[in-house]
Amino acid sequence: MDRFQAMQVFVRVVDSNSFSRAADSLGLPRATVTTAVQQLESLLQVRLLNRTTRRISLTPDGAAYYERCARILADVEDAESSFRDVSRGPRGKLRIDVPPPIGRQVLIPRLCEFNHRYPDIELAIGMGDRPVDLIRESVDCVIRIGELQDSSLVARRIGTLDTVTCASPGYIERYGEPMSLDELPRHRVVHYFSSRTGRLYELDFVVEGEVTEVKVASRVSVNDGDAYVACGLQGFGLIQPPRFMVQPHLESGALREVLPQWRPSAMPISVVYPHNRHLSPKVRAFVDWVAELFGRCPILGGRSDGQARCGSGEKSACHTTQAMLGAEAEAF
Repeated sequence: MDRFQAMQVFVRVVDSNSFSRAADSLGLPRATVTTAVQQLESLLQVRLLNRTTRRISLTPDGAAYYERCARILADVEDAESSFRDVSRGPRGKLRIDVPPPIGRQVLIPRLCEFNHRYPDIELAIGMGDRPVDLIRESVDCVIRIGELQDSSLVARRIGTLDTVTCASPGYIERYGEPMSLDELPRHRVVHYFSSRTGRLYELDFVVEGEVTEVKVASRVSVNDGDAYVACGLQGFGLIQPPRFMVQPHLESGALREVLPQWRPSAMPISVVYPHNRHLSPKVRAFVDWVAELFGRCPILGGRSDGQARCGSGEKSACHTTQAMLGAEAEAF
């Protein structure tokens, strides 16, 4: 077995977390797979995997080697795919990950457009509430909110996220409309809390260029964006969601913007991908399409006028929105 094939075997063992499953997926005897990994360890003179009777795990050297191998194999695949069936355009399986609200309200409604333009690309769309490890989880690209922290990734800014403080007419009738930040302690909020840490996120505002966090009492806390908005609609308290999630309710009067003179700072929206994916035709196709999609959407394309709807680099100040859209870990 040559070194390139041994690298393929090693990556498959790690991805499947099993020598047997790797052997089955590659159509090789298990002994061949085991020998290939042993030969790599002998060649490199390091242990790549810790093995027990029940599981395997990467050593620190193994993790570093796995990342290099994954990138090399992806580069080879990208190079081959860029010359294979060029006349048919981009093709193959494309794994992406997006914040659930953006996936449901912006991306999914336009998927037919993408499919019509690129019929040979098979999309696998993840919409979890946690940051993914693009390399380890073999994800091609993600849409994320906030500043990019990982310098090993490429970020292309595709829009800007505006956040709004609002409340239902029923809430305002009961508690009154706050006219200044000093009045907020007499009010109620719906708290958003981290599903990872349990941390509560307070309202925050930009005052004279500085972020000001205001603690306000609440009777209900949630860790889901749709539930957060629903509680606001029911009058449980003030909420501070992304504008695109509540624009229809603002237009209908079901929610009213309050304290418009003190807003959280805007947050960049970026499509992020590993360096080794930058030449992939399928990744480039998706990145260009999603940038075009956000560019057509004034409320997300950095041209929000408070009225436009879409769907059918400042450092973030709105921690609630970052958590709601899966950016709370500050590392992609």
